[in-house]
Amino acid sequence: MKNKIFLPLLLVTTGGSYAQQAPVQAYPRIAVYAGILHPVVTFSKTGTDANFGDHYVVGMPVGINIWKNKTIGFSAEFVPTVRAENRTSKMANFTFHPGLLVALGKGFTFAGRAAFETSGRYGLTPVLNKTIIKGKTSSMFAAVPLPVRFGNDKPTSLTLGFQFGIAF
Repeated sequence: MKNKIFLPLLLVTTGGSYAQQAPVQAYPRIAVYAGILHPVVTFSKTGTDANFGDHYVVGMPVGINIWKNKTIGFSAEFVPTVRAENRTSKMANFTFHPGLLVALGKGFTFAGRAAFETSGRYGLTPVLNKTIIKGKTSSMFAAVPLPVRFGNDKPTSLTLGFQFGIAF
């Protein structure tokens, strides 16, 4: 009789603690991602250039994130850009984007990136990223990049963009 009571009691008192334990994340942790980038509007002293009007520009960023721990990481992003206008399209630029990642909590991440473009321009790209759907093996994200560019005999520019994608 004692064994019939003891076994269920043991399962009830110890079973709950095993079910509530979260898996331990090992670091460094590597994630890769791909997305679509839409520069929405660019500002400079020569004027305002809006996308989706007489031309369309789209970037296809791919990258790798290496998280040192749960709050700090390194990222390398590669962005080919295609420009379509006057019924033609061409690869207009390629950007190499190395940078630091800072997890802000609640699915938000800040990426502070340097930028080096084949167009001869360079600069910084701060990005605010938000995980919107988190699955077991992948997640969907949305991001707002704010590229600031200098060089190549052009005025300094600031662009507001929108990016979304999937990370693995």
